[in-house]
Amino acid sequence: MSGTPFLTAVARIITRHKLYNIRLHTSSYTAMALTQVSSNKCFDGFQKVFEHDSTELKCKMRFGIYLPPKAESGKCPVLYWLSGLTCTEQNFITKAGSQQEAAEHGIIIVCPDTSPRGCNIEGEDESWDFGTGAGFYVNATEDQWKVNYRMYSYITEELPHLISSNFPADSERMSISGHSMGGHGALICALKNPGKYKSVSAFAPICNPMQCPWGQKAFNGYLGSDKSKWESYDATVLVSAYSGPQLDILIDQGRDDQFLAAGQLLPDNFIAACTEKKIPVVFRLQQGYDHSYYFVCSFISNHIKHHAKYLNA
Repeated sequence: MSGTPFLTAVARIITRHKLYNIRLHTSSYTAMALTQVSSNKCFDGFQKVFEHDSTELKCKMRFGIYLPPKAESGKCPVLYWLSGLTCTEQNFITKAGSQQEAAEHGIIIVCPDTSPRGCNIEGEDESWDFGTGAGFYVNATEDQWKVNYRMYSYITEELPHLISSNFPADSERMSISGHSMGGHGALICALKNPGKYKSVSAFAPICNPMQCPWGQKAFNGYLGSDKSKWESYDATVLVSAYSGPQLDILIDQGRDDQFLAAGQLLPDNFIAACTEKKIPVVFRLQQGYDHSYYFVCSFISNHIKHHAKYLNA
């Protein structure tokens, strides 16, 4: 058998490897090298994990990225997924089952970690709902946290620069989604940046963090006691003042979610604010479902189709 096909395949693999072993240069951020941590073929695309030194967070960060088959031949739109409390980049990429639908619609999915890690800040590892794994997608203003805990700027600025500079991503076609704390993150990122994201969706989001124990603990710790600072990271407050392109918001919520019953999520407050502002929101209360990734994987296909409608328009 001729060796040519084998050599061609090797050359293509090497070329693909070199594509990701480059450095990012922008006016806003210093050069950052990506290190590939893992790569697995999945539905004819690749699920990869990379590590880099973050300018915003002053630590090493990891993100997962699914590259659909279409990424081999051209630029693709990007869906950013924000995970919830205690999660890393691994939870979504191993449990949600998003890759098949992303491959079909030609969508890159980027899944960052949920906080800085290993910053040696006193108290960062003392509880599961604050500090490590619980960045709440804010830019902290309290002295102890403000140097590293800048997840809002990391998600909305640094990470999109990194992705568009190193992968075949169309920076003009972005959407955002997330679960629980990440659903809160997705909603506030979309509401604070009119027109930046083509669509937004969420699973069991923390809709009104100023009024729930999780949000009050996080905001008091990261932002201090001045509640006027809290308002800029609360989706229910933000939607009341939203002015920009029409958003088509999709939210799924499990009826048997223990955190819904505990008053941590407060979707009714958000829906009321959307209704008052005449912002369309599809809210689906799913009978029998809880807060887990069993719930997320049951409806992730619907959400990717929701985003594909706008990303591929």
